[in-house]
Amino acid sequence: MGDVINLRQERKRRKRSDKEAQASENRTRFGLTKSEKAENKQARDREAQHLDNHHKDDPNA
Repeated sequence: MGDVINLRQERKRRKRSDKEAQASENRTRFGLTKSEKAENKQARDREAQHLDNHHKDDPNA
């Protein structure tokens, strides 16, 4: 005869396992490494500095 299991607990266990699998997939799909994040931040900072350097001052201000 098979083992008796609590169906509510089994559903919760399966839901947690499915959720963890989805999270793992999302981490690999959307995650960036630390060096990639730093590189992106430097590029944004360079672009912002470039725009600030080319900004014309308002003579009426």
